[in-house]
Amino acid sequence: MANQIYLFSLIFFSVLLYQSTNVLSFRKSFDLAKPCKRFVFHLHNVAYDGDNMDNATSAAIVNPLGLGDFNFGKFVIMDNPVTMDQNYLSKPVARVQGFFFYHGKAKFDTWLSWSVVFNSTQHKGTLNIMGENPFMEPTRDLQVVGGTGDFVMTRGIATFMTDLVEGNKYFRVKMDIKLYECYY
Repeated sequence: MANQIYLFSLIFFSVLLYQSTNVLSFRKSFDLAKPCKRFVFHLHNVAYDGDNMDNATSAAIVNPLGLGDFNFGKFVIMDNPVTMDQNYLSKPVARVQGFFFYHGKAKFDTWLSWSVVFNSTQHKGTLNIMGENPFMEPTRDLQVVGGTGDFVMTRGIATFMTDLVEGNKYFRVKMDIKLYECYY
């Protein structure tokens, strides 16, 4: 009986070891200097302030809780136009839909979950971006964690650079999106 258990264990672990080396042999390596796709876009955010309902592209649905000076607890939803250039009035190539919330008590800091929604003749589908956004930094890298349509199951990095802030009403973010897993 002990010999049968030993033999079964040996066969089981041999098969397991064989399978794990096969899986690792199919792992794709990435050259970070050569993404399979790259986009540079500009996101335009117009915050709702009570008087600009027709132009607003974002709104706070939970206001700061009063715990510090850094908007801790503020929750914002958005549906922002994305253009190829810095001009807010340029034709949008996509929209960013999602939310962000302030979670830093010692500095301005947000966490976000966004879908870049494409619906044009050039691209259809979404890119999903999420992660920590320390927006007081000059550049921030966030994860591209997936997508749909032309971007199904893609992964990559989105580098954000805030290039204009006009008080609490308007900001523009340059998004340099580099995709490293592309299936279409």
